[in-house]
Amino acid sequence: MNTINNQNPPKSWLVESILATIFCCLPFGIAGIVNAAKVESKFAQGDLEGAERASANAKKWTLISAALGVLVVVLAFIGTMLGFVGS
Repeated sequence: MNTINNQNPPKSWLVESILATIFCCLPFGIAGIVNAAKVESKFAQGDLEGAERASANAKKWTLISAALGVLVVVLAFIGTMLGFVGS
């Protein structure tokens, strides 16, 4: 693991972004993957601030993707229970 001044890189959110893309919401998950991929490269270049910013953006887009995926499942369940879906 690379370190700069005895610091570890920020969390990349790459695995979470990939899972959110596959299971939840493709467009926002891809935004998470793109930002997650920037974390390690920015950190390796010595850009700790840029790596932290990319990590924060990856987290944001991953959580948005996951939240939208959950929302769609909940709305589909409610619609099914009320008879709006699958009739």
